[in-house]
Amino acid sequence: MKNQLLRRALLAVLLVLGSFANQPLRAQSILIQNMPARSVLSLDGNWNYIIDPYENGFYDYRREPFDQSKSGKGGYYDNQKPSSKDEPELIEYDFDHSATLQVPGDWNSQDPKLLYYEGTIWYKKSFNLTPKAGKRYFLYFGAINYESHIYLNGKKLGMHKGGFTPIQYDITDRLSPNGDNFVVVKADNTRRQDEVPTINTDWWNYGGITRNAFIAETPETYITDYKVQLAKSDLNTLTGYVQLGGANKAGQTVTLDIAEAKVRQQLKTDADGKASFSFPAKKLTYWSPQNPKLYAVSLSSGSDAVQDRIGFRTIQTRGADVMLNGKSTFLRGISIHDENPLIPGRARGEGDLRMLLTWAKELGCNFVRLAHYPHNETMLKLADELGLMVWAEVPVYWTISWQNAATYQNAETQLSDLISMGKNRAGIVVWSVGNETPLSEPRLKFMSSLAKKARELDDTRLISAALELHREGSNVIVDDPLGEYLDLTSINEYAGWYWGGKPSEITKYTFNIKYNKPVFISEFGGDALAGYHGTAETRWSEEYQEALYQNQLKMLSTIGNLRGMTPWILTDFRATRRQHPVYQNGFNRKGLISSSGQKKKAFYVLQEYYRQQAKKYDGK
Repeated sequence: MKNQLLRRALLAVLLVLGSFANQPLRAQSILIQNMPARSVLSLDGNWNYIIDPYENGFYDYRREPFDQSKSGKGGYYDNQKPSSKDEPELIEYDFDHSATLQVPGDWNSQDPKLLYYEGTIWYKKSFNLTPKAGKRYFLYFGAINYESHIYLNGKKLGMHKGGFTPIQYDITDRLSPNGDNFVVVKADNTRRQDEVPTINTDWWNYGGITRNAFIAETPETYITDYKVQLAKSDLNTLTGYVQLGGANKAGQTVTLDIAEAKVRQQLKTDADGKASFSFPAKKLTYWSPQNPKLYAVSLSSGSDAVQDRIGFRTIQTRGADVMLNGKSTFLRGISIHDENPLIPGRARGEGDLRMLLTWAKELGCNFVRLAHYPHNETMLKLADELGLMVWAEVPVYWTISWQNAATYQNAETQLSDLISMGKNRAGIVVWSVGNETPLSEPRLKFMSSLAKKARELDDTRLISAALELHREGSNVIVDDPLGEYLDLTSINEYAGWYWGGKPSEITKYTFNIKYNKPVFISEFGGDALAGYHGTAETRWSEEYQEALYQNQLKMLSTIGNLRGMTPWILTDFRATRRQHPVYQNGFNRKGLISSSGQKKKAFYVLQEYYRQQAKKYDGK
């Protein structure tokens, strides 16, 4: 018996060791900052694709993954070609003769048969790149929804979970010396209970490589990470760090140069390649929505140099107030999804994103809630440029698997990646750890741990989440224990739509809020089909939505600590849950702007309210 147990134990060890031999590379543990600013080879454009609902290209007929077999061969990622025209092997796929999809872009909007498809699609792209001596190369994807397995020249680089955060791999030693290369991606947007987000959401589950793809080139020793910001609550001190990666990173000189501000600092990296700094900077023009000043910031070390445009500001709370650069402000906001309503699918590029933010500015906003997941890095930079403060969020949404350790780690990783990507963006003033999560002890532990992690990673911004509320008669009560861990008391409330009667009846509600903190209404609203008209009591009409906004603003004005809002939502957006064949037809119609770009009547109600708030707080 002992010998049998020993043999089993030895076999288990050998299997583990064997599996390590075929392990793929790990993605960067720290995302390389501002990767699009590097010298890049774009992989955007046409990618061949194969629909694979049975995952034949990943598993053999025993449901064993090909890439975990002894040979590591047999999957679609091999991109296998017949070795002979006369006696070809049996190969049951062919990327080169398959149809193509555009990257960036979701698959749902590019082929009618993929409209509702959830499952696996394989992507393949060939490219020519001959590696140069003394250079490093990184494969980058802005986002792939949701689980992706990534292969280069038939070898696995790794697996990534999360549909909205960047993916990076060092591929320097994996490139073909003759320059002929191909990358294969297995993208799977299947919804699962233990993932982040979970099965049930209220937005379209777009699949595919939805953001830019490229290969970035750096020197052998390169700047991998940096933070250049004002110290917490201190308008006169610049703090941060520069982190080198690669070879020979210890004891290197790093130069921080902000020429316009007459700042030039020479720094030395420590044994880990990190150089921290803190020094006075008393003549800066501070970033604000009224004056979104951005400085050209240059970081250099050896043969590597990175350029960025960074604004400097402070954000904090003081009692009931939100203080931007030491001055009380009202967050005049709107919620936004990463979707252009005028064309099917995910927002594809800067033009789509700039249009959305320009609409927000026209509405009178100084703030946007980028819901309910990390948005494109380009969106964050545009918000900086246009003078919009940002609420940035991770997709801990509704009913996450609170007691699953892997689910929590997934959420924390997505939060860490979001903060890493956005930490130099002046516009981001709020990190949100979730939305509308039901009360329970496991949920409180999960969410409070995320809040603590966010504060650990960045103590210079506000931490929030959309809290739960309950009603007793006409009293709206906010006493969610998660509020203890947050800087804002943020709530979603839908009086006049999901509860509270007709719009004319919602002014009877009053709020009993436990926390003496700034109150932020992260959602309110109701659906209206643009062009459909009736009375203020005709549900789905523009007049109903208009009256709802009018009475919501009256009701909310009774909250003494009210310091901002992001009504739901800027534009109509696609949502599979919304199935009414007349009024919805696959769209959530709560937008103030329709799916054809038409401004609804409620748009002008909120615009006028924001004009009054700007006059009160900004003197305009």
